[in-house]
Amino acid sequence: MKQRKVPLRKCVVSGEMKDKKSMIRIVRSKEGEVSIDPSGKMPGRGAYVSIEPEVAKKAQKNDTLSKILEIKISDEFYQELVDYVTHQKARQELFGK
Repeated sequence: MKQRKVPLRKCVVSGEMKDKKSMIRIVRSKEGEVSIDPSGKMPGRGAYVSIEPEVAKKAQKNDTLSKILEIKISDEFYQELVDYVTHQKARQELFGK
């Protein structure tokens, strides 16, 4: 049986290439709204961040997403991202991938 190709994405914070399922997509819509995209299919400019709490905190510290998405990102959104990534990491450890 032919093995399927695993889609890879690059983390905008760490620069690592990982499979798409171990990343979270952040999207900026045409209206300028920034949100977390769990499905990975929302329209707009996207950036991928690893599901690692340290990486999300580093993105907050360096304001990486503001530079990548070319829009000012609030501290509240960064905190929401850190909380979401922490939750997803805990789910992965409990239930596996």
